[in-house]
Amino acid sequence: MITDRIDAVTRIPPEYMKAAPPAPKSVKIEISPRCNYRCGFCALRTREVQPKWDMDFKLFKRVTREMREAGVQEIGVFYLGESFMAPRLLVDCIDYLKNEIGMPYVFLTSNASMAFPEAVEACMKAGLDSLKWSVNAADEAQFEKVMGVAGKLFYRALDNIQAAWELRKDYKTGLYASSIHYDGEQAAKMESLLKERIIPYVDQHYWLPLYSMGAFATTREAQLGYRPTAGNQGRLEALREPLPCWSAFTEGHVTAEGNLSACCFDATANWTMGDLNKQSFMEAWNAPAFVKLRAAHLKKDVCGTVCERCVAYS
Repeated sequence: MITDRIDAVTRIPPEYMKAAPPAPKSVKIEISPRCNYRCGFCALRTREVQPKWDMDFKLFKRVTREMREAGVQEIGVFYLGESFMAPRLLVDCIDYLKNEIGMPYVFLTSNASMAFPEAVEACMKAGLDSLKWSVNAADEAQFEKVMGVAGKLFYRALDNIQAAWELRKDYKTGLYASSIHYDGEQAAKMESLLKERIIPYVDQHYWLPLYSMGAFATTREAQLGYRPTAGNQGRLEALREPLPCWSAFTEGHVTAEGNLSACCFDATANWTMGDLNKQSFMEAWNAPAFVKLRAAHLKKDVCGTVCERCVAYS
């Protein structure tokens, strides 16, 4: 199940409890930094200018081959943006990973609104192992308030989720869904939606806490009445301690520009540790700045580092 894989990544094993650890088991790569949603809790909203470019395919091929040679076992063909904004590139990336370099596991998370059946089937045919939907609103009104876009996308996403389930019978792609467990009444409101429109069309559903997104989206979160957790503590039923933060030790994060980030929510390049246009993946993974930051995490004292504000919620 997908939760077993998530827990394996968010649990830092002894051999990774060092400032210069081995290559991560998992890496997420931003195929497209663009997104058609405007979610109030998302770090993407902190960008002054929303990018209009997608990742260079030649760069993608080079860095993922390096990752495979270094021992990376899982690649997420997404990071912060919505990868179905660039469906042709997305399919090409999946095909390269599965059929050219033999990546054991390729996964994707999507908001579903742009995941039209033709594109989803192409991803499945290319060999996508896991497709997870983010479902974070109970109805059209709540969707418009939280996601900040027209309610018609709420229904489109639900239709695409059902269509993907019907397509999946001919493929091996696992289908999953997650939902953010907000404060207040939203979780209860979502139960009926999940029961009727989501759970029948996925292999597993699980809950996530409301992340702080690097402490950059807090103003909008407060307006919506939600309280984020410290850092990224994993899924709700298997929360990890904020320090040391697993995302700096066991999972890589690569932006569309080719920057390696120490943070899973780095929309503003505050956590950039290396430039993969100029460095190999492992050179960036254990670059001096990254080693220094991890050492602070291991001491559980990130005062004066870029991570200081994120863990302040604890």
